[in-house]
Amino acid sequence: MDFNSKSHRRYNILTGEWILVSPHRTKRPWQGKKDVAKPVEKVTYDPNCYLCPGNTRAGGAENPNYQNTFSFQNDFAALLEQQETEKFSNGLLQAESEEGICKVVCFSPNHSLTLSLMEFTAIKRVIDLWQTSYLELGKKEGINHVQIFENKGDIMGCSNPHPHGQIWAQKSIPEMVLKKQEQQLTYFKKHNKSLLSAYLEQEIALNERILFKNNHFVALVPYWAVWPYETMIVPLKQYKHIGELNEEEKEAFASIIKELTTAYDNLFEISFPYSAGIHQSPTDTEHPEWHFHMSFYPPLLRSAEVKKFMVGYEMFANPQRDITAEQAANTLKELPKIHYSLV
Repeated sequence: MDFNSKSHRRYNILTGEWILVSPHRTKRPWQGKKDVAKPVEKVTYDPNCYLCPGNTRAGGAENPNYQNTFSFQNDFAALLEQQETEKFSNGLLQAESEEGICKVVCFSPNHSLTLSLMEFTAIKRVIDLWQTSYLELGKKEGINHVQIFENKGDIMGCSNPHPHGQIWAQKSIPEMVLKKQEQQLTYFKKHNKSLLSAYLEQEIALNERILFKNNHFVALVPYWAVWPYETMIVPLKQYKHIGELNEEEKEAFASIIKELTTAYDNLFEISFPYSAGIHQSPTDTEHPEWHFHMSFYPPLLRSAEVKKFMVGYEMFANPQRDITAEQAANTLKELPKIHYSLV
């Protein structure tokens, strides 16, 4: 099959869903919305920022003069702790109470220092905090899943420009996680091996979509990618969750995150927007089938001004993309290794 010229469908082994790929559509003219590209900021401290060290947050609490990473419970959390358990049922209408804990993670005291511009040792400290938070929150009674994620850039709905991520820990296990759990469990029961271990073996052998690789991690464009420059970081060894990484492996994780986010910024020479998240084992019980991975979903398509919209067919049928995963991988692999703002 000529993947780069013919429309076709690809199967997502992690969700059991299909995606439509239409590479010939890259030739269509664009007269739609164009966003304004924003350069990399150089502001180290903003007195009006709710997340900068020493400043007062919107909820009234004062930040300490933190020097590295800083985490606090979200003042406007989407999930509330220790709610009374309630259920509602009226025919086809159903609801139930949901409780949890939402935390904010400031990556650095520097107001404009994104992951791509941080030293890998500083990124390692972020990973340390992710790891500690996953383990501590996962042990709490009533917490069955811990979601670590980052929304970067106002185009992704980020409410504050200070580089930060979030951690939501909750009672129920989210739908996307349940889909991935079912797919991984089915494969594990049949082969006594993780689904992503088998997938990595094939991807490494083909070497068509691999972007970066070190002793412990691989960054690649997944075969079933939906977003134009979607990528995934996967540990070479099966780890169920981030809590199982040792110091050397966390350093390798930090290194490959820096490589990948630098490539993103260099693609269109902007502070590249994305949503990134770590999918890992729920904390309700042991899950030998899980192989944790970190996904990046960037919205930009042709340039810094043109984004991919999930509308129409994507909302009513199934996901669709224009450039193939192989084309995206080739573009990302050819980019400079040094951040464009430092050259």
